[in-house]
Amino acid sequence: MHQSILLEGAVLLGAGLLAVILFRRFGLGAVLGYLVAGAAIGPSGFGLIGGGQSKLAIAEIGIALLLFLVGLELNPARLWRLKRDIFGLGLIQVVLCGLALSAIVAIAGFTWGAALALGLPLALSSTAQVLPSLKESGRINTPFGERAFSILLFQDLAIVPLITIIAALSRAPADPSAPPGWQLGLYTVGAIIGLVLIGRFILNPLLRLIGRLGERELFVGIGLFTVFASAALMASLHLSTALGAFVAGVMLADSPYRHEIEADIEPFRSILLGLFFMAVGMVLDLSVIIANPLFVFGMALAVVATKVALIWGIARAFGTANRQALGLGLLLSQGGEFGFVLFDQAQRALLVEAQAASLFGAVVTISMATTPFLLILARRFEHAGIESSALPDGPEHAPSARAVVVGFGRFGQTVSQMLMGHGVSVTLVDVKPAQIETSGTFGAKVYYGDGRRVDLLRKAGGDEAQLILFCLDDRDFGPRELEPIATSFPQAALFVRAFDRRQTIAIDAFQPGITTREVFESAVRMGIDALEALGASADDIAGVEGDFRDRDARRLAAQIDSGDLHALQGIYYRPGGIS
Repeated sequence: MHQSILLEGAVLLGAGLLAVILFRRFGLGAVLGYLVAGAAIGPSGFGLIGGGQSKLAIAEIGIALLLFLVGLELNPARLWRLKRDIFGLGLIQVVLCGLALSAIVAIAGFTWGAALALGLPLALSSTAQVLPSLKESGRINTPFGERAFSILLFQDLAIVPLITIIAALSRAPADPSAPPGWQLGLYTVGAIIGLVLIGRFILNPLLRLIGRLGERELFVGIGLFTVFASAALMASLHLSTALGAFVAGVMLADSPYRHEIEADIEPFRSILLGLFFMAVGMVLDLSVIIANPLFVFGMALAVVATKVALIWGIARAFGTANRQALGLGLLLSQGGEFGFVLFDQAQRALLVEAQAASLFGAVVTISMATTPFLLILARRFEHAGIESSALPDGPEHAPSARAVVVGFGRFGQTVSQMLMGHGVSVTLVDVKPAQIETSGTFGAKVYYGDGRRVDLLRKAGGDEAQLILFCLDDRDFGPRELEPIATSFPQAALFVRAFDRRQTIAIDAFQPGITTREVFESAVRMGIDALEALGASADDIAGVEGDFRDRDARRLAAQIDSGDLHALQGIYYRPGGIS
């Protein structure tokens, strides 16, 4: 048995590596490579490995890890901002696409009960395909990416009501262990509230303790534990494991250590997602496709075409530009991995026969195989995005330097110019591809990435740098983000551009003397010029400047000590006189 596991592992990894290398070489994407590799080594291919269904169940952990990583980037405030797209656009998409596809299945000769059990799941898209594409291409945080994510998130939420609908249509004897739909809804709400409370009062304090210990492998452990525990909780309640992992990610989204967790979990996500798509290929019954080629390919084409047309129309109704709406339809046109779960539910409910479940499993797989080609079209239509192949170089390509400047806008350009004028070597990092492209026309080499992340700073040479300067236009950047950076790079002096006095107070309370208010010196300079225009003498101007700087420094020190923005407000200059 031990040798069998080792042999299966070697075959899976070998076939996956070979297929992905070949498919990436021809620009077809890793997902299609994994699907073909799984079909080749599975029972319908060369028969090198069996047990595709069991491997599919294990590999679904990869989807849970993917949703966990997405949740890490979406704090509750951002989710609230997306509520219209999630519960408006997402709901309408699932309902309209589900009913339209159910009608097409009914026209193909199935009863209405079977048509609903097969057609409604076809409305779901492949989270495991779409989200990695959005993340790799840098579009996950764009308006286009957020709209696509909102639809995918509602689709995951819709799994519970879809299971309830299939159970209501069931012709099989009732399962006494399965809870009714209303109870599943209560379980969902209760589980989400429970996970949020656990994250706030247990996991976040535990992360701070691990951060002080400085043991990186503990971040791997707590990240995996969080995903597995939340998924297990949801599974025990007959709910979506992926939804549980997503909520777990959201509850850690405000943690200062989220970037460290993300960097440590990412390799596991990549491997398990690859295994998932290979398992999908393995369970594909090629004999069904061979026996019914016109039906499988025709139905797959109908699924893709119907979803493109409807999602385009719905997105247009929600104010999306025409080309971006079409790009969104192409991006979400495939069937999804949760379709396999719902088809299995329909089979157990005696709504469809095993052959029909296999037939529509093949339809979903074929539609997923079209995604790499449709993604190319989607990127052409969606101007706001960028293709992963067109991304600028990452900081791992940067030579070692004495200073790392994060943010190369007007502020960062001035700072880096002064450093380079003194002969200091500088690595420049920015997250905006358009800014990087513009800077390149002036001969500045800027590397792509989010420099607020510890793992990316490490790639940029943060371990050797003497200075790390954050020249970001980000008023929310504060102690929570700086703490893991200061801990990871103790040898580097940190400097931070502050948006206003509030941000200065917050950061200086964490580490004094590292902030520069972005408009302070330029405002002082304008005040000096204004006094000169009024004919004030140089001595008077110098006296006013010195007195103002002294008052401002004393006020700022008192505000930092007390945490009160009104501290020492009595020494503030006021109209009509000097206090």
